[in-house]
Amino acid sequence: MKQFEGSFRMPPQLGTGDGRPRRVGFELEFSGIFLDDAVAALEKSMGGHVASRTAAEVRFQSERLGMFHVELDWSFLKIKAAQGGDAGGGGEWLELLSHAAALFVPVEVVCPPVPLADMAKLEPLLDVLREAGAVGTEESLLAAYGLHINVEMPQLDAPTLYAYLKAFSLLQWWLVEAHDVDIARRVSPYVDLYPEAYMRLLCADPEPGMDRIFEDYLEHNPSRNRALDMLPLLAHIDEERVRRTVSDMKVRARPALHYRLPDCLIDRPDWSLADAWNIWCVVERLAGSADDLRALSDAFLAAERPILGVSRGDWVEFVDRWLADRALA
Repeated sequence: MKQFEGSFRMPPQLGTGDGRPRRVGFELEFSGIFLDDAVAALEKSMGGHVASRTAAEVRFQSERLGMFHVELDWSFLKIKAAQGGDAGGGGEWLELLSHAAALFVPVEVVCPPVPLADMAKLEPLLDVLREAGAVGTEESLLAAYGLHINVEMPQLDAPTLYAYLKAFSLLQWWLVEAHDVDIARRVSPYVDLYPEAYMRLLCADPEPGMDRIFEDYLEHNPSRNRALDMLPLLAHIDEERVRRTVSDMKVRARPALHYRLPDCLIDRPDWSLADAWNIWCVVERLAGSADDLRALSDAFLAAERPILGVSRGDWVEFVDRWLADRALA
């Protein structure tokens, strides 16, 4: 097993407002192996036991880290399995269907949230999944498998939400290049970036309240298909308000940012969760510096061209230099 201890960068804010260590969860999407193979990889790398299962989903209790969820990312099969199709003679056809689905439906492993200091403890799972034959984003031109990062917010107040929204929006074009996001995912609808009009709103309003944050976000981003999906976090704060605009039942309330941009490169022997996490940490560092946020916002507004808006290529080059000068990247 490779050793990754110490390779994960730590953000400026390690704790929450109530004094707990911040936690982070990862979601891995891949193909190449069956659901049972993924569960066997968990047993080998994490230790523990199956807590419950259907033909499409398994809950696995790790002895060390908590509850993992392994599932086939196919709503039809999950619904049928959850309805008890395995009972009364239906189990055999569901099992056959789940094996057939493995040929074209990704397997998803949802890791439990762990303290930031424990991220490296998840790395052995990647090695075992890779050895079993798991393949990620580069598996085909049609694959849009990703690595999702669910990182707990340090505070749930308006200034903190605004800082993270602003930091991400100013960096989003740069992040696509920094992650070297696969073309299949760039053109997919799953990781759309915030529209430029929304970026200008964030830069122009230095102190929006929570009502304004909700109003602007839901107007410009009424979909979970965003590279930084804030709907779960906003639903945690005020679910009724989110549901009035977004009816997608896949939005699950939780006090965490849902970052969907990175590729899942699980079949690369040298790939680590730290690769994506450390790039995300640039957002964390920028969000934690009011002076840097203000300076970069002013630069973005100054870069706007009449009718044409901001040149994406020029902005990425500028941000690359700007981050290097401040040792933020």
